[in-house]
Amino acid sequence: MCCHFLFPQCKMECKDISADILYDVLHDVEYRKKWDSNVIETFDIGKLTVNADIGYYAWKCPKPLKNRDVITLRSWLPMGNDYIIMNYSVKHAKYPPKKDLVRAVSIMTGYVIQSGGAKACTLTYLAQVDPRGSLPKWVVNKSSQFLAPKAMKKMYKACLKYPDWKKKHNPQHKPWLHPEQNNLPTISLSEVSVQHADSLENIDESGVSENKDDRGEASDDDSVN
Repeated sequence: MCCHFLFPQCKMECKDISADILYDVLHDVEYRKKWDSNVIETFDIGKLTVNADIGYYAWKCPKPLKNRDVITLRSWLPMGNDYIIMNYSVKHAKYPPKKDLVRAVSIMTGYVIQSGGAKACTLTYLAQVDPRGSLPKWVVNKSSQFLAPKAMKKMYKACLKYPDWKKKHNPQHKPWLHPEQNNLPTISLSEVSVQHADSLENIDESGVSENKDDRGEASDDDSVN
């Protein structure tokens, strides 16, 4: 079946985590490489404005599916003690689809972080993603019912460890808060365009069976050093 993943709105109440810590964790590419066990490769490509950039993210999918990657235009907006981060897929001539990965499409993905005080916040997550391909029903069910909530749980644990990790890893460097620290090359909006799913190859994986030795489901207890 060819499909879009429309994840149900996920909401997480975060105790002992401030809104600004969660915002930092969602932005910090170097830290994501530490806590996100599904990441294959992720990096920032360039900046559009002081609060918008282009980035690359490749991730592991449950066996025996092919792994996916995506290029997104991300924008963010602090609103007092609350924050919004949004992204959608774009094309960039220097980063075409790779032979060993399926180029997926983020139709729209967003995070809303609402402060609940000095040590509490609420994260709301909503995503519509086209993984490109004809996928079996078990993949659709698993993705919508389990993967997003599990990822949020893992993110929560990463937030608890972030302050100690950041103290040891360039603690003053937060270009998402301090644009003058952003050394990424400037990209013109004319260099990118919206990535439409129908312009990408459609991979037929409808016949694959679930593999219990799932490379896309690492332990929630992954260490961060």
